[in-house]
Amino acid sequence: MYSIFLLRLLLPSGRVDLLRRTSVNRPPTPDADEEPAKETTLQEIINIKLIESGEKEKLMELLRERLIECGWRDEMKALCRAYTRKKGRNNVTVDDLIHVITPKGRATVPDSVKAELLQRIRAFLASAAL
Repeated sequence: MYSIFLLRLLLPSGRVDLLRRTSVNRPPTPDADEEPAKETTLQEIINIKLIESGEKEKLMELLRERLIECGWRDEMKALCRAYTRKKGRNNVTVDDLIHVITPKGRATVPDSVKAELLQRIRAFLASAAL
């Protein structure tokens, strides 16, 4: 404290703040106007365009329909029930189910459903000129 008092006597007031900011004991304070510029990735741009156009919701609805039609949803439901019976109803959390079922669910999505969604996304990108 005493050294700051002496610095105020010897230096103009603006210089004391400069010395404080570069103190050995604490890192320099970032300026408010110096925010690091974050580059937006292509994936983020596509996601934004899908949301803005409403296409993402349409794709999600198409995915739901196709998974129900092919029986994937019923298969996942049966896996959840079997896991719950095996572990006991009171010993299973939603997080447990997600951890166990997610890899099986992703692996069993039919290729035809994946191909249809990919084709729809490509058509959207072509029409959006991205």
